[in-house]
Amino acid sequence: MNLSATHQEQLNNFWQYCLEHQYFNIGYPESADFDYSHLFKFLKFSLNNCGDWREPSNYALNSFDFERDVLNYFSELFHIDSEDSWGYVTNGGTEGNMFGCYIARELFPNSTLYYSKETHYSVAKIVKLLRMKSCLVETTATGEIDIDDLTTKIKLNQEKQPIIFANIGTTMSGAIDNIDEIQIRLKQIGIDRNDFYLHADAALSGMILPFVSSPQPFSFADGIDSISVSGHKMIGSPIPCGIVVARRKDVERISVDIDYISAKDQTISGSRNGHSVLMMWAAIQSKSASDWRHSIEHCLSLAQYAVERLQAENIPAWRNPNSVTVVFPRPSENVWRKFHLAISGNKAHLITMPHNKDTKKLDQLIDAIILDQTTLPQCSTYV
Repeated sequence: MNLSATHQEQLNNFWQYCLEHQYFNIGYPESADFDYSHLFKFLKFSLNNCGDWREPSNYALNSFDFERDVLNYFSELFHIDSEDSWGYVTNGGTEGNMFGCYIARELFPNSTLYYSKETHYSVAKIVKLLRMKSCLVETTATGEIDIDDLTTKIKLNQEKQPIIFANIGTTMSGAIDNIDEIQIRLKQIGIDRNDFYLHADAALSGMILPFVSSPQPFSFADGIDSISVSGHKMIGSPIPCGIVVARRKDVERISVDIDYISAKDQTISGSRNGHSVLMMWAAIQSKSASDWRHSIEHCLSLAQYAVERLQAENIPAWRNPNSVTVVFPRPSENVWRKFHLAISGNKAHLITMPHNKDTKKLDQLIDAIILDQTTLPQCSTYV
């Protein structure tokens, strides 16, 4: 490809912009702690993973063998035998969530999807796209789904086969829904385990909980039916991607035979990015479980450091257990825009990711928040 001098300058300017902002995206959970330069040579090829990686495809340039390794890894990580599971590398967490909801709708076509007010905004889109009935559920002060409200609404709707969308780490506060208690309460109101579907959105926390000493319930062993995790978040990737894992017996209900690729397909997107697969494969092959534990411990320590620094200045900062998300009162616009913070209502948050090797840039943000908060009235009702 030949670019004009003007277009080349445009790219060079964007390169400088990316260098400036790469390590200070502290309001959002994208890790910059990766190096996939050894994969650059594969950009010469159009790697298209169309179809089921378990079977050969007529399209020869795919990375199915690597995708098999990736899914075996995540099946083990999420406590399900690889023979009993199936999943694939997605374009991101939203596609993984849609995949789980799609399976649930096919199992229970007349059922309602129950999700909390703290659920990611994309789920409302998924509900529309899949034409599912849905019900919004209240949350607790720290962001978990209100199980009393959940069971009350299920009973009011006379729901026989509810579909539960559980958050394993909410977007704004990193709250983890108590899936053990959800299942206990559903049993108490007379709903058998075979009569509900439980999807887990673990976009960020799916790569945290497997590596902490006391994780909240989150896996297939704990009762989930499918789980979605993002690849560009805690793992780190230059291309947004994710991984979704479900029970194989449920996935088979949505599988179709495609004659012109001589393969089955049960994915949402059909053609899929084979390069993302290589990146996820390289990431899991280059780090041991011990490496991941060390990285997660570092991120959690930084989050606690931020909480303690802010609290020392009488700023009511907090975080949920096993969360790298630190919540605090929304600062003035010049602060949250300057530091690219995520805001919602009267709250804001920062997220500590693996590329934050020390506290230097974190301290810059905290110093600005502290200075800003001294000029703003404190909200006594803030939680």
